[in-house]
Order: sequence, then structure tokens, then C-alpha cells
Amino acid sequence: MTRSLELVAKTKTVLADNVDGYETVNFKDAGNRSRDHYKSSMTKSRFRARQTLLPLIRWETPRLAWIQQHTRSKFLDDYFALSANLGTHTFFVIMLPVPFWLGYAHLGRGLVYVLAAGVLISGMMKDYFCLPRPLSPPLHRITMSGSAALEYGFPSTHTTNAVSAALMILYTAGENVDSMSPFSLLLLRVLMWVYMGSIVLGRIYCGMHGFLDVLAGGILGALIFYLRWMFGDAIDQFITMPGPLAPCVITPIILTLVRVHPEPVDPCPCFEDGVAFAGVVLGVDMALWHGWNTPFMNANPYPGYIPYSFSESGILKSFARMGLGIVAIFVWRAVMKKTLHAVLPPLFRLIEKIGLSMPRVFFLKASEYNKVPSSIPDTTLVGAREIPALIHNITRMRSDSVGPQSPADMYETIAYREERQRRRSVEIQNDSASDTGDNGNGMDELDEDELFLQIPKPRVQYDVEVITKLIVYAGIGWIGVEGCSRAFYLLGI
Repeated sequence: MTRSLELVAKTKTVLADNVDGYETVNFKDAGNRSRDHYKSSMTKSRFRARQTLLPLIRWETPRLAWIQQHTRSKFLDDYFALSANLGTHTFFVIMLPVPFWLGYAHLGRGLVYVLAAGVLISGMMKDYFCLPRPLSPPLHRITMSGSAALEYGFPSTHTTNAVSAALMILYTAGENVDSMSPFSLLLLRVLMWVYMGSIVLGRIYCGMHGFLDVLAGGILGALIFYLRWMFGDAIDQFITMPGPLAPCVITPIILTLVRVHPEPVDPCPCFEDGVAFAGVVLGVDMALWHGWNTPFMNANPYPGYIPYSFSESGILKSFARMGLGIVAIFVWRAVMKKTLHAVLPPLFRLIEKIGLSMPRVFFLKASEYNKVPSSIPDTTLVGAREIPALIHNITRMRSDSVGPQSPADMYETIAYREERQRRRSVEIQNDSASDTGDNGNGMDELDEDELFLQIPKPRVQYDVEVITKLIVYAGIGWIGVEGCSRAFYLLGI
């Protein structure tokens, strides 16, 4: 028996060193039925909240399928799948440094705050409620992202980000109305409303979210913008106070937000994205605290302003800023990610031995693997080597998938089938031969084991990835603001 356990542990360690995926995961360990899977893994209040909202999600599915069936066209498929890329974490992380580099640091800070809050809060809500996306089938999932369907559905992070970012841009434009022509202001307003509409309607059209998801996401995005509008200046004034108080307060807050993120019942990338954006906020805040009143980051017209004038810089120096900043970010990410993945595992094993580790579910402890592979993907910001593949994914034809794509999808499929079977039994008892709930999804013949074989196993996740993400993205935030501003000043660009 002891030898068998040692063999299993050794096999698990070998598999853990391969990033491709778990071979020993059994998603059904949490319960014998789809309902028990969540009931046995959640607190009573959490499960009760999920069960309260779940009927609304299921009520939406046939209505969403009807809308999709009666509105689909090749043009709309391509348009909404392509426009969805403008609401992803990767797009925002790539674009966030640009306002800082081009003289709009105040807008940049506002966007960092609202987007980070959106990713963190919506991710916490997703992992707390563990509500599925609208069922496929009957819905088709139209997307260019392979990871979007792996998240829970409620609320829509795309919608949250789009609403908060668009409102922040519109508000900033209104504050600077004297520096914009009436036509430019009108064009910007139209673009922002089209952008919000495309993201929100696209989530429904593409079968990725329901009405409740986008409604909650829109409300959350508007609330986050409102809070930034109300308290943003006060927060910035606190950060720019002399002395070490700001970092001593902000750093524990960021770490606490990372720590209190709810544990999901199924594998979900929400936590990773939340950690990344928390790191960005930490880096941007430290940059403002340390460099807000220096020759390279002025105090006027607002603290942290990075001097820039297109009339003085011209097109060449402007592109030089962009190129230098992008290269610096990608070099930092590549070097630090590799370094931390080599340095941190032994430290984590020591921490684990003395009983201070705080492992998360679905993350392997350092004692369970030998090394961290170099091929770990990053759903928040791609590496330099992955850029050609990213461009190819954006330009290629969108995918149209039908069927479960994640463990959460799979459990919902089983629950939906069980509900149909229950209704069928009731109808038979009432001498009714019709089955009004049968949509012909073709899955009733498969048992649960066969159903779970249809979805890809999640990749291995390592405990050191959490602190690695936090450090790497904090560095990205600092480099994008203070690091680049110093370089621009010294190089005269």
C-alpha cells in the first residue's frame, strides 16, 4: 500500500512538471451529482445565493437562443467577435501605459483604477457565486478567445470594463472640453457609446453572457467609475503626501484584496487576472508616490504629469516613446518571470515546511513539483514570442463552438439534463407524452464520465505563480510610469 502511494505521488510530481494539464484531476470528487458538487464545496449562505440566481440564468437560455437564431449573420458574427477583443484584459494592459506616455497621466491613473477594480470585483463575484454561462447547446459560443469560456458568467467582466473605461474617457474629455474642437468631442462621444454598445450587445449575441450578466456588469462598471470620480482626487492626494505612510497603507490593502479572493469551485482564471491588475495598481501608485514632483514627473497641471507635447516631440520622438516603453515592459516581464520561477520554489518549500504556506485550490504546492516549466502561458499579457500568434488569432476567422467548454459548463449540462428528466417523469405520470423541454442537444445518451472527457483538462498551476504575477505586474506598472518617464527625460524624447 505504501509503495502504491509513493508511486502515485511520484507520478503526480512528474505530471506537475508538465504544464500541459492535470492527468489525475477528477472534477466530480466534490459530489456525486451536479447540485452536490457546489453544495458540498460552498458555505450555506454562498450556496443559497447561487441557487437564488441560478433559475434566472436558466430562464434566459432559451430566450437568448431565440435571439441568436433570429439575428445571426456572418457580418455580425465577425463584428462582435472582433470587437470583443477590445474588452479583454490583454487589450487593456497593452493600452494602459499609452495615456501616461502621451501626456494624459491623469486619465491613465483613472483607467488603471477603474479597470483594476472591475477585474478584481467582478472576478470575486464570479468565483463567489460560481454561476454558469448560458447553456451551450442550445446557444452557440462565438469568440476569438480560448480562455473566456473558462470563467464563470456572472457578472460580465467585459461589460464592467467597457462601461467604466468609456465613462472615464468621456468624463476626462468633458473636463478638457476647451482643448478639443466640437467635432472631436462629438466624435469621441459617439465612439465611446458605440464601443459600449458593441461590447454589451456582443456578449449576448455571441452566447457568452445573458441579460443578468451584462446588467450586473454595467451597474458595477458605472458604480466603479462613480467611486473613482468621487474619491480619486483624495486618493491621489494621500499618495503624494510626504513620508512612507502611503506605501505602508496601500501595500497591505493590495495584498489583502488578493488574499480574500473567494476560492472557486471549478478551475477559473479570474483570480490570476485579479492578481495581475492588483499588481499594476501597486506599481502605478508607488511610481506616483516616489516621482510625482520631479523633473521627469511634474506636479503641474496635476501630480505625476509626464511632460509631452506633440508639436515639440513630433512623430519620430512620439514613436520612440512608444517603442522604448513597450520593449522595457516585455524585457522586464520575460526576465523577472523566469527568474522568479527559478528562485521562489525553494523558498516556498521552506515556508511550507514551517507551516506558513497558504495554498489555494487548483494550485500545486511547491513540494508537489520539481520545477516550473518555461512554457507557462499568461492570459493577461502575452509574451513577446506569443505576439505573432496573438495577431494571427485576431485576424483569423472567429470560432463557433457548440457544447461544454469548461467544468462549470459540464456541471450545468448535467444539471440541465437532470431537470429535463425530472420534468419528463412528471409529465409521464400525468399521462403526457410530450416533452416540452427537449431541445435535442444530443447529450442524453452519454454518461457523466463520457461528458467530462469532452472538455479539456486545465493546465497545471503552481503556487509561485501568484507572487510572481504580483511582482511582475507591479513592475510593469512602475516601469510604465516612473521608469519610462525617467528614460524619456534622460534621452530627451
